[in-house]
Amino acid sequence: MARLDIQNLVKRYGDFHAVKDVSLSIADGEFLVLLGPSGCGKTTTLRMVAGFIEPTAGRVLLGGQDVTLLPPWKRNAGMVFQSYALFPHLTVAQNVAFGLEMRKIPRADIGKRVEEVLALVRLAGYGGRLPRQLSGGQQQRVALARALAIRPDVLLLDEPLSNLDAKLRQEVRVEIRELQRQLGLTTVMVTHDQEEALTMADRLVVMSEGEVRQVGSQRDLYERPANRFVAGFVGRSTFLDGTIETPGHFRTGGGLELKCTGGKMGAAVLSLRPERVEIGPVSLPGGPLSGLDNQLQGTVEFVSYLGSLIDIHVRLSPADRLVVQIANREGGFSPEVGQPVHVGWPLSAGQVFTD
Repeated sequence: MARLDIQNLVKRYGDFHAVKDVSLSIADGEFLVLLGPSGCGKTTTLRMVAGFIEPTAGRVLLGGQDVTLLPPWKRNAGMVFQSYALFPHLTVAQNVAFGLEMRKIPRADIGKRVEEVLALVRLAGYGGRLPRQLSGGQQQRVALARALAIRPDVLLLDEPLSNLDAKLRQEVRVEIRELQRQLGLTTVMVTHDQEEALTMADRLVVMSEGEVRQVGSQRDLYERPANRFVAGFVGRSTFLDGTIETPGHFRTGGGLELKCTGGKMGAAVLSLRPERVEIGPVSLPGGPLSGLDNQLQGTVEFVSYLGSLIDIHVRLSPADRLVVQIANREGGFSPEVGQPVHVGWPLSAGQVFTD
């Protein structure tokens, strides 16, 4: 276990910047998740930390020691790959022991440590099996056991759950998080799955085009996104394009006049979380959404049934549409396509981006 410091990391391939000046400090025992779309530089950053890619510039410090130029086997980092990278001709026990053998650990200690980590990942008794005799979830646990066997200072996870089905993914991510807390392991994970990131991380790092866009807790990034990219990538948002013509007043591209907070004069975007928008029928006297700062009438264009939730797409003008998300409750308001509705939201629900 150790603190990990990433200082001004850069990776260039010719004129292409895969990673641009990334600096992060991960505390001892912290679980940090690098989140972003494919090609954003998160895996390249992780592989530079692991030692599989040499940085163009910058440093990697593990426990205060500069490991930037050390090969992977000389920095005490455990790596779990997206493909698991298990040797198909070796047994589970032999796969787990591989890193220990490379480090010249005494054979008597290897056997004991293999048993310990297999028990830790709930695979006691599986040591004699081959990888092909295991399920995807079990293979993932073998890869995790191999990384843990060397007693790493930092655990690095590269999309470790992407090859599992949805139900198994939910189970295994809880197992990994509980194990990480139990061991107090400094951990960095890469994923493009925001639900995975929100479930597992102590802190999240959102990346795009090789740069860090925002660092913070789940609540920080969801409630207070720093820019439009983060608002759209962490959770879901409706974006209404328009302008701020006078302070506190936002005019959409379709000509709707809305109240807002923040933002500079000129072109802007109003961001709304679907669950923060309220919806009701137009037939109630006195207005169904009294007390809300913004109230508009629209027409339901599309309804998406998601089980416990329902997404309702509402057309406000030829140029403006938003999504409302409501809980699926017996007897609750559930409009149909083509039905006129009222929508509304408080001032605090909207966030304006002008950069």
